[in-house]
Amino acid sequence: MGSQEEEQRSLLEDGLLSETGKGPYAGDGSVDIHGNPVLKDRTGNWRACPFILGNECCERLAYYGIAANLVSYLTKNLHEGNAPAARNVTTWKGTCYLTPLIGAILADAYWGRYWTIAVFSAIYFVGMVTLTLSASVPSLKPPSCVGSFCPEASAAQYAVFFLGLYLIALGTGGIKPCVSSFGADQFDDTDSKERAKKASFFNWFYFSINIGALISSSFLVWVQDNRGWGLGFAIPTLFMGIAIVSFLSGTPLYRFQRPGGSPITRVCQVVVASLRKWKVEVPHDSSLLCELTDKASAIKGSRKLEHSDELRFLDKAATVSELDEKTESFSDPWRLCTVTQVEELKILVRMFPVWATTIVFSAVYAQGAMFVEQGMVLDTTIGSFTIPPASLATFNVVSVIMLVPIYDRIFVPIARRFTGKERGLSEIQRMGIGLFISVLAMAAGALLEMKRLDIAKAEHLEHQKVAVPLSILWQIPSYFLVGAAEVFTFIGQLEFFYDQSPDAMRSLCSALSLLTTALGNYLSSFILTIVTSITTRGGKTGWIPDNLNEGHLDYFFWLLAGLSILNLMVYIYCAMRYKSKRAS
Repeated sequence: MGSQEEEQRSLLEDGLLSETGKGPYAGDGSVDIHGNPVLKDRTGNWRACPFILGNECCERLAYYGIAANLVSYLTKNLHEGNAPAARNVTTWKGTCYLTPLIGAILADAYWGRYWTIAVFSAIYFVGMVTLTLSASVPSLKPPSCVGSFCPEASAAQYAVFFLGLYLIALGTGGIKPCVSSFGADQFDDTDSKERAKKASFFNWFYFSINIGALISSSFLVWVQDNRGWGLGFAIPTLFMGIAIVSFLSGTPLYRFQRPGGSPITRVCQVVVASLRKWKVEVPHDSSLLCELTDKASAIKGSRKLEHSDELRFLDKAATVSELDEKTESFSDPWRLCTVTQVEELKILVRMFPVWATTIVFSAVYAQGAMFVEQGMVLDTTIGSFTIPPASLATFNVVSVIMLVPIYDRIFVPIARRFTGKERGLSEIQRMGIGLFISVLAMAAGALLEMKRLDIAKAEHLEHQKVAVPLSILWQIPSYFLVGAAEVFTFIGQLEFFYDQSPDAMRSLCSALSLLTTALGNYLSSFILTIVTSITTRGGKTGWIPDNLNEGHLDYFFWLLAGLSILNLMVYIYCAMRYKSKRAS
């Protein structure tokens, strides 16, 4: 445990607290929309965040307003089969988590986060309007079923619908990786008071996401099922319009970070320069490595980074060789890079093991479908009321909405007394707690399934595809634990990939953190495929048959719990070896 003084001393050593943070201007290089230095008492901080949080809440409401019930539209209105519909939904969602790489590169290299969000929001809105028209205009709507006959949608109707859907996927690619980072940009890293507030911003940012998700998964799904898809798509389109207005309204109050050029190009330059000099010896004195002598970094929009002793091979890129001196190629970054540029790549390499361990967590988070299937064979009635199994996912969202304020207002101040850390817990500690809670979530699902199978056996229901007399409300602990794991892991992940990433790569690193969600879904599908293949050999029923009363879904949950424990052990090992970035 450390003291508050030790925490501040560490920040001073990292170059995050300095005298520049005490002046009237932001000390982290922030500018206004015209490129002028910004006054701290007139811009940024919490005064700018309501516009960003409002934008995120409305945008997420629009996204989940489409995603939450998309499979129903594909099967009931476009008359697709279950398998093609599920494949189209999975492909679209996967695309939504891959396109952020495009938006991140544009933001970090050329446009900056503000203009990337603005441009891609417009694309998003056009996609929403197209989708709404495809469900409202008679010539664009697929024909209705006549009795049991459901005619296929025409090629033009398919084209308009999927055009709108994938414009949304492209639009979200420019918003997802930028909006959380842009919100965090409103707090000056060199000011200790503002830096403490930034941790709170990430909590409320995730809170706003779940408010939007809650409204979509309840109210909008009901509208789509009972009042029609035209209105069901028009409402999220309206909220996307509100999101754009909210974001643009805050422009005079925002702080902007200048784009620093292509991060991919800089990484490649370090690799190429290192390989070109693989025979060159790195000097023991790091001050002999190439770096600008003045305070500014060679990378626009970035502070200098201190040299670290790890991954010494990469230091060859910053070593001035005899050939460099003869040819005077000091301005060729493909031959000679600065220490800051080399340290950018080192940071990415150091972050990679931590990043990789969050993929398993995303695989656990993707088990919502399994919880729904489990709920379908539980008693869904409470008196005369029937609970749709999928609706229990609302408890996941509700738990996040409940726990974020508790974490921010109660847990952090208490933890701060013991750790001396301004955020209560470091990002690494917070993520680790979330990974541990995810083990408990899988264990809770497994224990419930064991109890359900015991009842099925006692009631002689093993060979009947029916629900057992055990209330579906027993699933609430599993959903609540998944929500608690989100509060620790996903929000900790947002903080980690913002704070630990190089200044000029923050959007890219946010996109990489989002990529774990897509990879986690792919990993979950891979595990499920392997389990099904192995457990059904020789004509066996398998762990997850169509009739779950004959299977062992509990074994699948225990498998995920075991993998999560192994992943947690790897994470702890990586976390203990991880060294934070040091700005000079």
